[in-house]
Amino acid sequence: MLPPVLIVEDDTKLARIVKVYLEGADFRTVHASTIKEALQKSEAELPLAVVLDLGLPDGSGEELCQSLKELGDFPVIMLTAKSSEEERLAGFALGADDYMVKPASPRELVCRLKAVLKRYDRGSSPSDSVTFFNNGSLVLDSLRHQISRDGHSLSVTPTEFKLLQTMASAPGRTFTRDELVSRVLGYQFEGYDRSIDAHIKNLRQKIEKDPRVPEYLKTVYGVGYLFAGERDAL
Repeated sequence: MLPPVLIVEDDTKLARIVKVYLEGADFRTVHASTIKEALQKSEAELPLAVVLDLGLPDGSGEELCQSLKELGDFPVIMLTAKSSEEERLAGFALGADDYMVKPASPRELVCRLKAVLKRYDRGSSPSDSVTFFNNGSLVLDSLRHQISRDGHSLSVTPTEFKLLQTMASAPGRTFTRDELVSRVLGYQFEGYDRSIDAHIKNLRQKIEKDPRVPEYLKTVYGVGYLFAGERDAL
C-alpha cells in the first residue's frame, strides 16, 4: 500500500473536495487542519506527498514546509491564496515542488500531483543510474535520487534533482527558462519561467563551493542556464 497524500488545509470544505478528487484518482489521503496535527501525522507515517495550504491557524505554512522537508524526502505542493510572483518564488525557495493559487481546480491539482510524483520516480536502471562529473567531485545517482558533492550526500527536492539531471544530461548546452519549465515542471504557464531562477539559486547553494562564482550552473544572460561540469569517462 502506498503512503498517503497529506492534505494540510484548515478550510474543511476545500479539504473535503481535494480529498474526494485525490481518492477518485486512487490516492490514499489523510487530512490535517493545523501545523501540529500535520507534523504528528507525518511522523506517524511519512506521506507520499503533501498538499499544503500556507494560511494555517497555528502558524506559518512556510515554516511547516521546512519542517516537513526535514522529516523525509517527499514532494510538497503549495496551495494558497498568495498569488504574487515574489510569493510564488519564495515558496519554491523553501523547497516546494509546485505552487497552485486558490481558487484552484481540483482536477488540475490531481494532474500536478501525478506530474510531480512522476518526476520523483526512482525507477531507473542500476546499470546507468550513476553519473560522475569533474573527476568524481559531483555524482548524480538516478536510482537513489541522490546528489553527492565531494563525497557528501546533499539534501535536494525532487524538482531540484530533476533540474540538475536535465541540464547535466547535456553539458555545455544552454537551456532556456521556458524549456526547463517544460522539461522539469511539465507545464507552461505565464510567470512560471521565473520559478526556475529560484530552483537554480537553491541548487547553487547546495552544489557549488562558491554560489557567487558557480562551477557547474552557469547563467547565459538573456537566454537561460547551462551545466558546465565535465562528465567522467567510464
